[in-house]
Amino acid sequence: MAEVEPLRVLPGRRLEVLDQTLLPSEERYVHLAGIEAVCEAIRSLRVRGAPLLGLIGAYGMAVAASTDASGPELRAAAEAIIATRPTAADLAKGVHRALAVAGEAAGDPAGALWKFASEFARQRAVEDRAMAALGASLLRPGDAVLTHCNTGALATGGIGTALGVIRAAHEAGVLSHCYATETRPLLQGARLTMWELMKLGIPATLLPDTAAATLIASGRVQAVITGADRIAANGDTANKVGTYGLALAAARHGIPFLIVAPSTTFDPACPDGSAIPIEFRAGDEVGGFAGVRWSPAGGGAFNPAFDVTPGALITAIVSERGIARPPYGDSIAALGIAPEGRRTP
Repeated sequence: MAEVEPLRVLPGRRLEVLDQTLLPSEERYVHLAGIEAVCEAIRSLRVRGAPLLGLIGAYGMAVAASTDASGPELRAAAEAIIATRPTAADLAKGVHRALAVAGEAAGDPAGALWKFASEFARQRAVEDRAMAALGASLLRPGDAVLTHCNTGALATGGIGTALGVIRAAHEAGVLSHCYATETRPLLQGARLTMWELMKLGIPATLLPDTAAATLIASGRVQAVITGADRIAANGDTANKVGTYGLALAAARHGIPFLIVAPSTTFDPACPDGSAIPIEFRAGDEVGGFAGVRWSPAGGGAFNPAFDVTPGALITAIVSERGIARPPYGDSIAALGIAPEGRRTP
């Protein structure tokens, strides 16, 4: 099976991303020729997924350096990229790591940044495999799972976080079925997760977000598994809006609720969920889709892109460094995760 390639670098340092707003009907790559194009692609969700945003942040800095590698210009580029989406910790960390590389480069900052971004992508793929193996070990033979939003290769550049676990469990013969929410209002589950599940040959069923609690109550799923965009020091976790409700339903019906995310998604400097910045998006996304409007014009819309699930509702958090369990203040620290995703001594 050909692996999904959400971004690629062609000869001549030409960065292209698979335009995820067009999937599944069209697979089209977009050339990101400058920092404005990078920011637009992030803001419009042509490229998305917390871990992949870390990569695009690093590659975006390489693109910027190819035009002007001076310190002031790179700092301005970094600020512009980070401002596009504030909730995902990986985006800012990827940019900051790139800035540090540029600051230490001698003579060719652009070359150093392209090399760093490429190595970062290879590291991400290795981390995804490690998370997949750890997460799959938490499932039992015959388990069916429910997942929310998109957490596969389209979201990381490797095999994915939560969807990577689902893939590993399927390949091991453990998983019986995957249910995927449509993930309103932009339908990342219906458009992207189902597209990836079909490519992987994983038995899958799509359901409306509003049917998720009923599905959990029915006993058809034995675990809920999602990714994350930022994890606070106490285990409170920001993820695609709707995740909190799934965690509540899972707790009510006594099934595991699992988070899968790389160590770069942890933010030890953030004490709890109240300190996580939540991105709000345009109301037009709620009133229609793909240029078709079904809600009367002029009405307001409440459109947070993320919500925060309290750590008390999370059974386990899987990262490439290991599995954290409650109490998360202790178990996250035990993984050696420090500010900016650095390993503690």
